[in-house]
Amino acid sequence: MKKEKRGRKIRRKLLHKYRLVILNEETFEERFTFKLNRLNVFVFSTLFAMTLIGTTTLIIAFTPLREYIPGYSSSSLKRQVTQMVYKTDSLSQVIELNEQYLASIRNVLTGEIRTVDFNKDSIIEVAKTDPGVLARTSRLDSILRDRVAKEDKYNPLIPVINEDISFFAPVKGTISESYDSQTGHYAVDVVTTKDTPVKAIADGTVIFAEWSAQTGNVVILKHTDNMISVYKHNAMLTKKQGQLVKAGEVIATVGSTGELTTGPHLHFELWRDGFPIDPTSVIDFD
Repeated sequence: MKKEKRGRKIRRKLLHKYRLVILNEETFEERFTFKLNRLNVFVFSTLFAMTLIGTTTLIIAFTPLREYIPGYSSSSLKRQVTQMVYKTDSLSQVIELNEQYLASIRNVLTGEIRTVDFNKDSIIEVAKTDPGVLARTSRLDSILRDRVAKEDKYNPLIPVINEDISFFAPVKGTISESYDSQTGHYAVDVVTTKDTPVKAIADGTVIFAEWSAQTGNVVILKHTDNMISVYKHNAMLTKKQGQLVKAGEVIATVGSTGELTTGPHLHFELWRDGFPIDPTSVIDFD
């Protein structure tokens, strides 16, 4: 009996009708009226909660908004992250190479290089395993090689070749100061008349064309095989940074600009992989 009374009491509470009235606060005019009971409110609240949960689940499962939820990641997002990691690694390598390249250019401008010490013992060890490394040449073979080299050097039909690069003389004139690594003069100074055209020794790109206090108007070209040619103390530059030039094309005129000069001449340097090369070994300035 008590359980039945308790059940009827709960049923009456759930089905007991209430009226929800919305009034105008100033005129007390009824705008809306709703007849409710506790059961209706419970059912409506339950359906609303289920609808909200279902809509949220669908949005998370089938829209890109799921990627903003912490701990949730899609396959496409993982693929993008992997691609970004590879790109970052590639960019780091490019930046490192550019820094090395800029350091090489800085050494060219300042004339600062590191000396390279060879380990004689290691060379001897290599010679033991490969006898051809220290193979001796005959006296006749040496004479023949020197003769051919001299004939080719002064033969106007055969350009001076360093591996795969044919070099043009930037100017013709008298060398007043030769290349000397002992004194740090990694160039040749070629004396010639003022305003003589200065030509590119090979195809390349202008990577520097500016004024410096000590060396005046300077132009630097980058060629293939990591070769760099430097032209200093020019009276005028005819090319700008970033331009492409052909072998023999005029890039400047001879002058006497800058503090470290005593007259019209061309200060010419040739570098490879950040180390200087004696220009007279590959170019004939006479």
